Amino acid sequence: MNEVKSLVSAVRNGLAGLADPEKAPGMRAYMKSEMPFLGIASPPRAALLKQLFAEHPLPDRVSFSAVVLTLWREAEFREERYAAVALSGYRAYARWQDVELIGLYEEMIVTGAWWDYVDEVAIRRVGPILRADPETLTPLMLTWAYDEDRWRRRTAVICQVGAKGGTDTDLLTRAVEANIDDKDFFLRKGIGWALREYAKTEPDWVRAFVAAHPALSNLSRKEALKHLGG
Repeated sequence: MNEVKSLVSAVRNGLAGLADPEKAPGMRAYMKSEMPFLGIASPPRAALLKQLFAEHPLPDRVSFSAVVLTLWREAEFREERYAAVALSGYRAYARWQDVELIGLYEEMIVTGAWWDYVDEVAIRRVGPILRADPETLTPLMLTWAYDEDRWRRRTAVICQVGAKGGTDTDLLTRAVEANIDDKDFFLRKGIGWALREYAKTEPDWVRAFVAAHPALSNLSRKEALKHLGG
């Protein structure tokens, strides 16, 4: 697995070379992160990773998953986990985006346990797989909607953000209703976000949904109707 070691090493060394110790504490405080930051802003990090991923191609699904998981599990700095998330969505490996990766994404969601990881994985990884294989993923998302872990539940709620006309409104309805009474900020915000985004496609549906669900929190309701005059 020389390709795995080579890319992992290149990513770690490359990130270390961009580190800015003066910025790191502020970034860590903003993200309320137990894991320290190197202090790298998003644009230079993205440019570096794009270059490194192109220079170190991975030959198969096994090596791809191995690099993602190594960067994720062995991360000492938050940017290493950002690199794992970025690699997981690298377009050269789009052919491997299927239900076989859901276990990997579930690990990232549950162990990441914060919005900066979870939202990207939920919307840009789980969401497309859901739309490609709804027979497999819809039952799983419905299970996650009732899970004890709030990040699995948030994933079930927001995984269709951006789906537009491809949104499964039954799944959206059931995921929201499963969490409508939860007082967790991230769930309430996620519900509002999911509804607000779908309102760009079907505003009347969202208006009717909000009207039919008076138990929605004020936060969820406000977010849902943000661009609808509500």
